[in-house]
Amino acid sequence: MTSSASFARLSLPTLSLCALALLLSACATAPAPSPAPVAASTPTPIRTSVPAASPVENSPPVVAAKALEPLAKPAEAVSELPPDLRPIDPLRPDSRIDDDASAHADLWVRVRRGYGMPLLDSDLVRKWEQYYTSKPDYMRRMTERGGRYLFHVVEEIEKRQMPTELALLPFIESAFNPQAMSSARASGMWQFIPSTGRSFRLKQNIFRDDRRDVLASTRAALDYLQKLHGMFGDWQLALAAYNWGEGNVQRALARNAKAGLGQDYASLSMPDETRNYVPKLEAMRNIIGGPDKFAVALPPLANHPYFLSVPIGNDIDVATAVRLAELPLDEFRQLNPQMNKPVILAAGTPQVLLPYDNANAFVRNLSRHRGPLATWTAWVVPKTMKSAAAAAQVGMGEAHFREVNRIPPRMLVKAGSTLLVPRSERRQENVDEEVADNASLALAPDLPPMKRVQFKAPRKGISVAAVAKKYRMSVAQVAQLNRVSAGGQFRAGQRVVVLVPQHAGRGVAVAKGGRGARTVAVKGRGGRVVMVAQRGGGKAAKQVASAKGARGAKAAPVKLATKAGAKPRAVKGNGKLRVASSR
Repeated sequence: MTSSASFARLSLPTLSLCALALLLSACATAPAPSPAPVAASTPTPIRTSVPAASPVENSPPVVAAKALEPLAKPAEAVSELPPDLRPIDPLRPDSRIDDDASAHADLWVRVRRGYGMPLLDSDLVRKWEQYYTSKPDYMRRMTERGGRYLFHVVEEIEKRQMPTELALLPFIESAFNPQAMSSARASGMWQFIPSTGRSFRLKQNIFRDDRRDVLASTRAALDYLQKLHGMFGDWQLALAAYNWGEGNVQRALARNAKAGLGQDYASLSMPDETRNYVPKLEAMRNIIGGPDKFAVALPPLANHPYFLSVPIGNDIDVATAVRLAELPLDEFRQLNPQMNKPVILAAGTPQVLLPYDNANAFVRNLSRHRGPLATWTAWVVPKTMKSAAAAAQVGMGEAHFREVNRIPPRMLVKAGSTLLVPRSERRQENVDEEVADNASLALAPDLPPMKRVQFKAPRKGISVAAVAKKYRMSVAQVAQLNRVSAGGQFRAGQRVVVLVPQHAGRGVAVAKGGRGARTVAVKGRGGRVVMVAQRGGGKAAKQVASAKGARGAKAAPVKLATKAGAKPRAVKGNGKLRVASSR
């Protein structure tokens, strides 16, 4: 991490309403040029720019301070801007950045001062102390990466009067990597699984995943930890529930109560991961609390924000934001990892996080920028269609269209899906909040139309899996169609429903029975399918079943006379369907 001069204690009036209105005014845009190329590495969110006919000079947005630690020379950067354009901190809106950097203590000192959790006397704590101290390079990388975010986390924890050990929890969860993804689909530096994230208002759609959002995920994690502490009245149990699930901890406590055992963290029976969870955090707490004792060199962290929050009034391409901020793309993504598409939608992501100097550069450059801010926008598909048809409708090649929207081959895009498409003269407006917050992509296999066909199971019966294999269906499909379990068995003579292509040939053998019996499906007029059972011994067989065909069509009566073992064939005549045996 780049060490920087500190900049900051705050306290001054907020922006005047007139200045605020000026700063938030919309950027006018002309018809958009070709979309910016999609970065090959990580996707970014989708947002459009503002409607307008002619290019107009863009008004700068309000810059709001938020988070952890600046890059360099903040005092100089502040002095370059008029007073009304100086960054503010939305956590403390009545104050401004102090350009006297000399008075601010090391952030690690502030963390140690807020310790308040009870200690756990366990050999596991000592095991993890040894583990972390034996990996100095890992500790250095992790603490340097965490330095971007730690000031903001500590600020939020202190506001809630929670113990500052909790600020170290992302070291355990994700090594302070906001782009981390676990095998259980937990994401972000606080590692929320999808369902828990939704429970704490973390939006997850094709444009953004707020589980990776630095500000939103921190708010959600602390909300959750406070809730768990309220449930269990103990921080160690709250942490166990954060890792293992509150229901599991409640059941473990109930088992112990029934057995007359202890109700504390150390007394509960739990998985190894949870058993080691609190000891890992306590080991990190001890190392941060006494680095000299463990011969660990912590990187210096200044006790002021690393990044500022810059509101955006209009949709803007990620590439444009990076250029205006004079910031490497990788650094931008470290602070804004929630973006899934190459455009930022202002209605869903109203701010971007930027290092201090870059935030000021962004404001200055945006004020001089002319032309469109976004070349991409969102399009809601009006009806289910093939990728080629959808691509043609928005003026894209099919291959590029599927690449930017991550659509596999041979898949249909279902009606109501939201897609990333280039801006055009007809699509100039900012994406609205409903689309920005709830956009989804639904796909379906591009398969030929299917029809239902019925037959009777042979005398020996047949398993659901065997039927699925024979008709190239999934076991779940067969089970659902027939309302049976996936591992079930069809009894002899039981009616079985399957799906076959609507344009199958005239004569389709469906199943074989015992003793030469054969069940046959034959297609008649209007898409009708007639099921016929052929029995041995030369005896006539009755019609077994008919599948649904054209609306209102009735199955033609069929009789079958054949010798045992003969193969039936379909014969058409006089508008009616008959089945005759092969000679």
